This record gives sequence, structure tokens and C-alpha cells, in this order.
Amino acid sequence: MRKPLKRRTRENLVGWSFLALWAFGFLVFTMIPLFTSLYYSLSDVVLDGEGIKVTFVGFDNYKAIFSSSEGFNFLRSVGDFAIEILFKVPIITVFAIIIAVLLNQNIKGKGFFRAIYFLPVIIASGPVINQLIYQGAATVPIVEEMGILELINNTFTEGLARPIASIFSELIVILWFSGVQILLFIAALQKIDKSTYEAAMIDGAGPWESFWKITVPGLSQMVLVSIVFTIINLATFSENEAILHIKNNMFALETGFGFSSAIAWLYFIALVIILGIFFLLFRGFSRERRNH
Repeated sequence: MRKPLKRRTRENLVGWSFLALWAFGFLVFTMIPLFTSLYYSLSDVVLDGEGIKVTFVGFDNYKAIFSSSEGFNFLRSVGDFAIEILFKVPIITVFAIIIAVLLNQNIKGKGFFRAIYFLPVIIASGPVINQLIYQGAATVPIVEEMGILELINNTFTEGLARPIASIFSELIVILWFSGVQILLFIAALQKIDKSTYEAAMIDGAGPWESFWKITVPGLSQMVLVSIVFTIINLATFSENEAILHIKNNMFALETGFGFSSAIAWLYFIALVIILGIFFLLFRGFSRERRNH
């Protein structure tokens, strides 16, 4: 008779069986298209009546990015995105922390308010966002009434004014990207022991001191997670200018799949660099807050 499997072995097999489903899906639906796009980025891809013709051309597509008008427009959109996230990420993170702290209080109907703040995550698809921006629902009216956009355009250079003005013109949309981050911060707040606040209050600490000495250090790890999530969420948003360039060049006769795949991989590299910079900066901040 076969010797029965140990409990730990059975649990490991169950765990690996679930992982195997994910690994299969990742291999088929992610890794294969990923390497296919990498091969396309090094090739000239032509679509005709006979199907897809792929001719290996090396780094010609990447050279074309730096020597063509389409490539220049794409690089400018990536630069604008890099500048925008310097403003958008702090705005979204701070807003999410404030709302999370408020929703973590002992108030009636806080579950309803959590659902309200998370609702834009569900409905904020590309077409919906386009309609809201077109109808003027994406910005605060006082921004236009006080001439803030005109002031930005007259104060900064074109390279800085364009991304900064887009932030003010789409301020409401930016705040809609904070739904998941609010839930993350609420989960982190609920892990902080309430007795810590009670002990601080007994020692004479007020709400402001408790926030900076207890709440902020308790949220430091989640701040880093929120920043990474926010950058990826903004980078993959369907109405992102860089994403639109990738889509438009994919079906353009002058460029096609090869050029589009090349700018997609260049965008991926730029995104990895941006994430690496933020990770290094805020990892040190997280350690400093924990030590205090």
C-alpha cells in the first residue's frame, strides 16, 4: 500500500496547483505576447492579404524613434508623463491618506462612504473619462475663472507648462485615481494598535503629534506600495498620451506593429527607471519613519 502523504506535503500540492493555473495563464497570455512584441520591435511587420510578414531589421525601429516626428512626439509625451507624476503622485497619495484617516473614524455610514470613493475605480473607463473631460467635469471651475491655466502658460516654459496645466485641467480625474489607495491606507490604519494612541494621549500628545509620530510611521510601508501602484495605474491608463501614441502607430501605414512595439518597449524601460527612482527615494523615507 502507498504511504499516505504528509499534511504539509498535501498543503504544498494544493498551493502549487493554484499557482500552476496562474503560471499557465501568465505564460500563455503574458510571456508569449511579451516576447512576440520584443521580436516585432526588432522587425518590419507588414500586414497584407496573405497574412503577417515579419522581416528582421535589428534596431532600425529604435533608431527611427529618435529621428522621426512620430518618435519625437512620443518622447515628448513620455517626458510630459514623467513631469506629471511628480505632481500627480503626491496629490493622490496625500488625498488618499486624508480620506483614509477620516473614513477610519468611528462614524455612521463609513462603509457607504468607502464605496462612494471606490466607485470611480469601477466606472472610470476611457470612454467615460473622455466624456467627462469633454463636458468640463474634470476640472474645478475656479481654475478657469481665476486664470490659473493662463498664468501657468505665461510663467513656465512650454515643456513644463504643458504637463502642469494638464494637472489643473484634470484635477477631479486625478482624485478619482485614489480609490484603491484609500482602501490600502484604511487597511494599514486598522493594523495600528489603538493602545498606542491611548498611551500617547496619556503622555500628553495631541492629535497632530499622534498623526506624525504614530500614524505616518505606521503608513510608511503602504505609502511606497501606493506610490508604485499609482505610477503603474497612471502609466497604463488608456487615455495616457504615450499609450495613445502606441495605439495610433500600431495601425498607421507609415509605422505599423514594428515601430509601435519599439516605442512600447522604450516606454516600458522609461517606466522601470521612474519606478526605480521612486522606490529608492521612498524606501529610505520608509526606513527613517520606522526608526523614529
